[in-house]
Amino acid sequence: MEWDSPIDSGVVPNDGSSFDVIVVGGGPGGASAAAFMAMEGARVLLLEKAVWPRDKTCGDAVGGKSLKHVQQLGIKGVIEETPHFRVDGIIFGAPNGKEVCISLPEEEVESREAGYSLPRKQFDTLLFRNANEKVLEAGGAVIQDFTVKEVHIENDAVTGVSGVYQKQEYHFKAPLTIGAGGYTCPVAKAVTKHHGEPMIDKDHYCGAYREYWTGVEGCGDWKGAIEIHFIDGVIPGYFWIFPVGNGIVNVGIGMVISEMNKQKVKLRALQEWVIKEDKKFSKRFKNAKMVEKSGKGWQLPFGSPRKKAPSFQPRRAAMAGAICVGDAASLVDPFTGEGIGNALLSAKLASEIFDHQKHSEGFPSELAVEFQNKLWEELSAELTNSYKLQRLVKKKWLMNFFIGKAVKKEELQRALTDMIASKEAQGQFHSKWWMVKTLLF
Repeated sequence: MEWDSPIDSGVVPNDGSSFDVIVVGGGPGGASAAAFMAMEGARVLLLEKAVWPRDKTCGDAVGGKSLKHVQQLGIKGVIEETPHFRVDGIIFGAPNGKEVCISLPEEEVESREAGYSLPRKQFDTLLFRNANEKVLEAGGAVIQDFTVKEVHIENDAVTGVSGVYQKQEYHFKAPLTIGAGGYTCPVAKAVTKHHGEPMIDKDHYCGAYREYWTGVEGCGDWKGAIEIHFIDGVIPGYFWIFPVGNGIVNVGIGMVISEMNKQKVKLRALQEWVIKEDKKFSKRFKNAKMVEKSGKGWQLPFGSPRKKAPSFQPRRAAMAGAICVGDAASLVDPFTGEGIGNALLSAKLASEIFDHQKHSEGFPSELAVEFQNKLWEELSAELTNSYKLQRLVKKKWLMNFFIGKAVKKEELQRALTDMIASKEAQGQFHSKWWMVKTLLF
């Protein structure tokens, strides 16, 4: 597939047109929500502010949870036929420089969360192409280069959106509007503002910075390990090295925004320090070269539980007439920074709760409550546990001790992999006795 070829989205609908569902944002969450809704027979309007293909700043890992949902969308085989880096292991590095590498057998790709690594431009384009086809086939419409300017609320319910396409204003209506516009999603802003609740909590938002490099020592071309390093000077954040295929490596750094503000950290400068000055990594990057203009920063809205949430955890993500999914609902894993899987999961849940025939007169507030409760019921255990792990990382001595033990103990090696690769297996970390027994005996 030619990743740089344009996607034909067909005819732009007339101003004032009505649909069953409006989806704002064509990334993984929005494209999946639009496709799932269209597969159920709904007339969908998919609005995307970019023109495809487009890049998306990310770590580029696509785990087992994501693959499960793209299989439901019918494009898992297509993704696997395109170039991608096969993850067969995870390397964890401690602040003292010790490393443990846990291999991931071929047969565990589906059941565990570390699967592939490929550029988001490639992955997202496949999802958007699929959504574009399914939406148009079901009688809906897709508009690229559309900027949403206003989310309309009448009688405490979202009724549609207004925006601009090619300098012309449009207004569209639907009983349900799905917000999938990332961490600055206008639908999420409207939902939280209408209820007088905060959208951004700097204790639960992460700043991240990414570059692409070639020639990084120790990285395979098409198969190998992804790396997560807890470096002295970077903690409580971490430094990652994720190959994406053909010798290209996604190199990045992330830290919770409140911690960045405390330490007055600039992530780009911090990453440059790691690459140029750190004793271990300066050797690996000695003959490497950064891909020109690939350095980009962005924010990740974590799904970690809030101590004083005004209503729903992790924050309000729905109301009458509206549902937010993915980053717009603040669902990024607070330990790994992975958000695609939860974006697709929330999109699927939205399609199961909304019935375009039953709810043709409007998506009721009681179903918005049901969506939020089901979403947290589905994700609360893993997001709460990941938040505990994120806070654990702040203690350098504990990370040194833990990884030092893992070098010698197979049970701890499996546990470290489970931090990333198997949400279902993370339950053992809730047990203090398991931790004490495994570390000390």
